[in-house]
Amino acid sequence: MPGGECGKRLEEIEFNRGSAIAKIVGHNAKGSNRFEPVVNMWVYEEIINDRKLTEIINTEHENVKYLPGHKLPKNVVAVPDIVEAMKGADIFIFVIPHQFIGKLCDQMKPHVKPGAIGISLIKGIDEGPDGLKLISDIIREKLEIEVCVLMGANIANEVADEKFCETTIGAKNTQNGVIFKELLQTPNFRIAVVQESDTVELCGALKNIVAVGAGFCDGLGFGDNTKAAVIRLGLMEMVAFARIFCQGEVSSATFLESCGVADLITTCYGGRNRRVAEAFAKSSKSIEELEAEMLNGQKLQGPQTSAEVFKILKKKDMIDKFPLFVSVYQICFEGRAVRDFITCLQNHPEHM
Repeated sequence: MPGGECGKRLEEIEFNRGSAIAKIVGHNAKGSNRFEPVVNMWVYEEIINDRKLTEIINTEHENVKYLPGHKLPKNVVAVPDIVEAMKGADIFIFVIPHQFIGKLCDQMKPHVKPGAIGISLIKGIDEGPDGLKLISDIIREKLEIEVCVLMGANIANEVADEKFCETTIGAKNTQNGVIFKELLQTPNFRIAVVQESDTVELCGALKNIVAVGAGFCDGLGFGDNTKAAVIRLGLMEMVAFARIFCQGEVSSATFLESCGVADLITTCYGGRNRRVAEAFAKSSKSIEELEAEMLNGQKLQGPQTSAEVFKILKKKDMIDKFPLFVSVYQICFEGRAVRDFITCLQNHPEHM
């Protein structure tokens, strides 16, 4: 790949928000002497109007399926083979649905360059033998690399439109956090780096559950007062969950970063978790049916994360302590009536 000998080779793992981030990374890499200018973007190959998606991206410089209407820099190259895409890479950016990360890392492991580092934008969690398993932990263990995380109020289309927003990088290794800030920050994409990486990551996952609850309220016809209560009670459950299950320090200050309250508010008023949950409350269709109809091949993270959280809480006999999280899971997967979500709010332990 062309570039100076000091350049860092980049590879982005694309799905969903990946193209919006690739736009930023492509521009920043091209204008820096720290990073090599060509950015490989792994793309799951699909056929769009009888053409390969990677071919369309590389000739028209647009991800016509996942980010239509936005041109990508010409130095962002779509590659359908993960091993080819990651060849020689110093830096990995992970942006895929969390249920696919384990399999992808298994494919990558034999080909990881010594000293490579990564950053995860994946908003989800998994269940481990001791309870909570973060996605960054899966990447860290499988690839044996240092991993930072990036979470914030960053709806993909608005990021691609270069509308001003903030985000948070969680970096246990501060030096790596500085590298990723240089790679990703722009005048309209402002980054704060904090050391509480686990808390940052957990905020990004748990807020999607709360957003599903906000969508239920919209679908049931309740107003902004009710949604404000959902946001407040949801934030309290997020903080409580983090303090119980995170191994490191959990401070209130991290929840005041973009990854915390800002991302929570944005997701509860915009975003696909809220939108699909509203449709779910108004119809008799399943979450899977609505995903297929409304999301153009993308997947919801809120319901899946609620299922992982429920398993963790059940194992620890803590279901009664997190009624909002549990109600979202039961409504999505166990047939509980959507209207019961309001009952959950009325009887929340915070009000007892």
